Amino acid sequence: MSDSWPRRRLLAILRGASEPLDAQELARITGQHVTTVRFHLDVLTRESLVRQFQQPPRGRGRPRIGYSAVQRSVGYQELAQVLADQLGPDPRRRSEAAIAAGRAWGAKLDAGDHRVESLEDAKDVTMTLLSELGFAPERDPNETAEQALIRLTACPLRELARTHSEVVCGVHLGLIKEVLDRNGARGDVNVRLHPFVEPELCVVRLEMLARREQDTRRETELRRDTELRRESELRREPDNREVATVPAVGDTGGSEPLIAPPSAGRVAPQLRNGDPNVAKQSAQQW
Repeated sequence: MSDSWPRRRLLAILRGASEPLDAQELARITGQHVTTVRFHLDVLTRESLVRQFQQPPRGRGRPRIGYSAVQRSVGYQELAQVLADQLGPDPRRRSEAAIAAGRAWGAKLDAGDHRVESLEDAKDVTMTLLSELGFAPERDPNETAEQALIRLTACPLRELARTHSEVVCGVHLGLIKEVLDRNGARGDVNVRLHPFVEPELCVVRLEMLARREQDTRRETELRRDTELRRESELRREPDNREVATVPAVGDTGGSEPLIAPPSAGRVAPQLRNGDPNVAKQSAQQW
């Protein structure tokens, strides 16, 4: 914001206002020209210190643009920058440390008393938390029955997150996880934070783990049943022994089965002559 007194004054006025104010109203309060006020408001908007709102027009004409201050603690940006620089060079360790810090933060907050028993409950708790912290959350119309999407339109640390997303987003992720866990969602809700899906927008994704684990369990059981059925079919298959039917020795009128040894791989010769000498010779060969 640089050291601009006009912008600091505009920001102070917006922080004390109960509703968004447009450039015309701010110009009347400060005595500045409306073009000058719009210039300062544009700077404050780029620095994520104020947020724009579309308001209905007064009478006929185009909608008005109202401005509201983003509420945050004094020195939060500078303190977060110092902490981010102290977490070491390894991005994974920085992220893990940031999530742990976010959980510690969430443990100290008033988490309310809203029992999380469904995805809708988890979304309500998360929306309330992020609204109180100045993220200006909005529900995403693309959400489904399996997952809830929350749009974060005003991150208090947006500029720092652009260069230290694993730290800033890690802290916010740990904070959300801890608050949901304290409201009974431990092990039931998966939380993911997608930074900068658009230049000024991040998205929180909530999923109920119970349904996903149930689907995984069903797939595992189906695969196990298939394997057991295959093994059972293999056990019922007959052996590979070959069976040949030959006339009984010395009897031309009947026949009886002869089972050839599996290792022989040969079928006994069919005896067409009832001569005992031929039969005896054949038996000696076999």
